[in-house]
Amino acid sequence: MKAVSRVLTAALAAVSFFGSALAQSSTPTTFTDADTGIIFNTWSVPESSTKGGLTFGVALPSDALSVDATEFIGYLQCSSKDAKQTGWCGMSLGGPMTNNLLLMAWPNDGKILTSFRYSSGYSMPDVYTGNAKLTQISSTITDSHYTLIFRCQNCLAWSMNGSSGKASTSKSLLVLGWSQAFPAPGNPSCPEQITLLQHDNGQGIWGGQLNKDVANPSYTAWAALATKTVTGSCGGPVTTSIAATPVPTGTTFDYVVVGGGAAGIPIADKLSESGKSVLLIEKGFPSSGRWGGKLKPTWLDGTNLTRFDVPGLCNQIWVDSTGIACTDTDQMAGCVLGGGAAINAGLWWKPYTLDWDTDFPAGWRASDMAAATKRVFSRIPGTDAPSADGKVYIQEGFDVLAGGLAAGGWRQVSANDAPGQKNRTFARTPYMFAHGERGGPMATYLVSAAGRPNFKLWMNTAVRRVVRDGGHVTGLEVEAFRDGGYVGTVNLTAVTGRVVLSAGTFGSAKILMRSGIGPKDQLQVVQNSSADGSTMIDQKSWIDLPVGYNLIDHTNTDTVVSHPDVVFYDFYQAYTDPIPSDKDHYLNGRTGILTQAAPNIGPIFWDEIKGSDGIVRQLHWTARAEGSAGVPNGTTSTTEAMTMSQYLGRGMTSRGRMTITPALSTVVSTVPYLRDPHDTEAVIQGIKNLQAALRNVKNLTWNYPDANTTVEDFVNNMLVSYSNRRANHWMGTAKLGSDDGRLNGGTAVVDLDARVWGTDNLFVVDASIFPGMVTTNPTSYIVIAAERASERILALPDNRAAKRYGQCGGRNFNGPFLCEPGTRCTAQNEYYSQVSFRFSSFSPSAVMERCVGCGCADLVSAAM
Repeated sequence: MKAVSRVLTAALAAVSFFGSALAQSSTPTTFTDADTGIIFNTWSVPESSTKGGLTFGVALPSDALSVDATEFIGYLQCSSKDAKQTGWCGMSLGGPMTNNLLLMAWPNDGKILTSFRYSSGYSMPDVYTGNAKLTQISSTITDSHYTLIFRCQNCLAWSMNGSSGKASTSKSLLVLGWSQAFPAPGNPSCPEQITLLQHDNGQGIWGGQLNKDVANPSYTAWAALATKTVTGSCGGPVTTSIAATPVPTGTTFDYVVVGGGAAGIPIADKLSESGKSVLLIEKGFPSSGRWGGKLKPTWLDGTNLTRFDVPGLCNQIWVDSTGIACTDTDQMAGCVLGGGAAINAGLWWKPYTLDWDTDFPAGWRASDMAAATKRVFSRIPGTDAPSADGKVYIQEGFDVLAGGLAAGGWRQVSANDAPGQKNRTFARTPYMFAHGERGGPMATYLVSAAGRPNFKLWMNTAVRRVVRDGGHVTGLEVEAFRDGGYVGTVNLTAVTGRVVLSAGTFGSAKILMRSGIGPKDQLQVVQNSSADGSTMIDQKSWIDLPVGYNLIDHTNTDTVVSHPDVVFYDFYQAYTDPIPSDKDHYLNGRTGILTQAAPNIGPIFWDEIKGSDGIVRQLHWTARAEGSAGVPNGTTSTTEAMTMSQYLGRGMTSRGRMTITPALSTVVSTVPYLRDPHDTEAVIQGIKNLQAALRNVKNLTWNYPDANTTVEDFVNNMLVSYSNRRANHWMGTAKLGSDDGRLNGGTAVVDLDARVWGTDNLFVVDASIFPGMVTTNPTSYIVIAAERASERILALPDNRAAKRYGQCGGRNFNGPFLCEPGTRCTAQNEYYSQVSFRFSSFSPSAVMERCVGCGCADLVSAAM
């Protein structure tokens, strides 16, 4: 059985949240191993980032700085608690933990065992199937460390499941990721079957510069020292199966909504409110205790609460996402009921009207969204004081920064009372919480939907693809994702049934591609896949739309300051061993620090930067009382750190792309960050503005960037990759617009009714339809978009079948695509298909009765 790794999942996720830990280029130390004479470039992770430290080094062939090497000699020293309980460590040879070759090492029975791994998503990495080879030169195990020197052949280029990558030594820079844990792996004697069940000693990423000492003429002689192939001892293979439930026969639905997240739950509620039969399909398991969730720490035993319900436990996702994070994407996405709205920090913003008016088309502007906004905030008003006693706890960090901002001329506002005041302003953090617990769509829209007999919810069920006849969807193929999930084909109500994809920016795009809707190059990947190739819809029925393009995310740039007045609260410790008084206050009265989202967020502040291109770009800053980027929570015994994450939002012009692999996982193949120099210009100016605002705060220290680094150097030298610049606010892969993406120059995947161009009953409603980035965390915007989409969808007339001789298809056609009984849609050319007889439905005499004009003899022959 593939056990999901808490530690690697955490490593994948935490880099995105905690920023670019050691993300700037790191100058190497030249180290010579005394026993072998091998000369390494080494980089060390300090004690402040990982207990006991970690050191990694490489030696390269003599020409490696001019010609990319395919192998290296490695030096890896990791920390342990003692010689028996020795833990494990891992290196990513391309930086991020996804889609790069991973090398894991751990001591076992006096040896150091290793395993090459590869992961395209948030799951326990699979055994790497490429031709990488490791042979050992020496190994040492002590009470505090284990050290391995080894030769790694075919390790600087990799390929698996259709994805590939490489590390380029000729650029004199290696991007490296690391993670480390004290507990030993499960099944430690068998490298092919290890499991990783706990993470406790850090992770990060850095850019390792290479100096002239790394490439040495003695490399061949040193490589000859690698003679030991160390293997473990494995038993037989371990297999598992999923207990699936067959889709009930004879059942149809007016609407099937795919994805029970911030968009899917509200739109399913609104559609069922209209009296239509609605099925909501969720891939994941129940999160909240209200819906049958069970995942919780022991101190919540005896309550109906889970880890998802308690705001102060939301940070646990970054150290334990077992079974929670989606495994079919290289980004963090929540595969539980509630989606991202179940696992995030619950920030809840009334939209800034400029966000709708800047990027959205007619029908989706601020005035169009006003009624939907009012409805959403009447159901989920939010609060910036979530504790039942109305108090806000441990606000020393807020006070330090708020005082500095106010002294610098910035104004404090109530965020949701003044949503349009977002220039040189700051506020307390508003949350979707209610009564000291996580609120949001699960506590409101899902409750009302579940009370209707015409609403059904299936969990643990994944949608493989929609089943369609040309541009008309007739059903969906589903498969069990976990025990109890459904398998089979879900049928729509004949003619009038509809499907709404709300599976998120990556999930909805993936379903479209697997359904033959998307760019040709991506549909060919699906066609050539082992899972879908033989059963994919015929190429003649493909719909060429720019699915996966227009990928956007807030560009995250972390900065760190420290101040003696800041107080750090250990929310991670609160998960397993909360302070007794904090636990009691929460359980008995829903008061105290645990009613606030980890990691003690606030203040939030905003700035607007007008670029040299004339575009005003919005900056949203989120401060939190903890360290990052290599700066620990306490820089000294009396000084604590605060991380201030800058999100570049509305007005940014950089865009990326999401693509699909032959393993049918989605990947960010082009990052959407700082591709336009004007975006970079805004990031730089924003940091300068913040430094100026805080310059008179007594005893405030800038740690990242430090006083000796210019803002220009800080930003321009920081790695630009999703591992250290993502905010995980992904949007845009199924863009909403009136410019039909099937046409030359068209960019939209869905029309103004959120209906997929080229179909008559397939819709997408989630973050993927957003044309541009918004100012703040987007959850409230997504719920509002779902409310607005429900209005437009319900206002559409029922689908109808095209009549005989009518148009039923073509490149620019938008429906109807379904033909009346006894007929079929026949393509005349690329732009026109016509309803004609389905000859097999009639006898030759019947054909003659229905045939008028020339060509009837041919029709009779076809019917014989």
